[in-house]
Amino acid sequence: MVEKFVGTWRMVSSESFDDYMKAIGVGFAIRQVGNQTKPNLSVTVDDKGNDSLKTQSAFKTSEIKFKLNEPFDETTADDRKTKTVFSLENGKLVQKQSWDGKETRIEREITDDKLIAKCIMGDVVAVRTYVKEA
Repeated sequence: MVEKFVGTWRMVSSESFDDYMKAIGVGFAIRQVGNQTKPNLSVTVDDKGNDSLKTQSAFKTSEIKFKLNEPFDETTADDRKTKTVFSLENGKLVQKQSWDGKETRIEREITDDKLIAKCIMGDVVAVRTYVKEA
């Protein structure tokens, strides 16, 4: 049920994102930009059931096309080359990224009409909150 995530979402808050970027190995310069950026997130599903997650900011735009439970190669916004898989777990859209023996997960869920994205690397958890655009 990716459909409940469909729409354009505007970031309204970000907590501990610098700690998360450090934990996944992002360098200082890119973290500085990442901390200043408030991206929009667009989730779409086409008529063939292909899912897409697009992140747009003044700094960078990236788009991921995926099918649930089908691993694929992803180049992340911070240029990591990962093996990524999306799944639905207890109503959450979960994105798992693996690279160089490491793994991180991003859990997205809808709570009180907000999209909450928890970025998890070990014991580091960043929380980014989005509201739906009209």
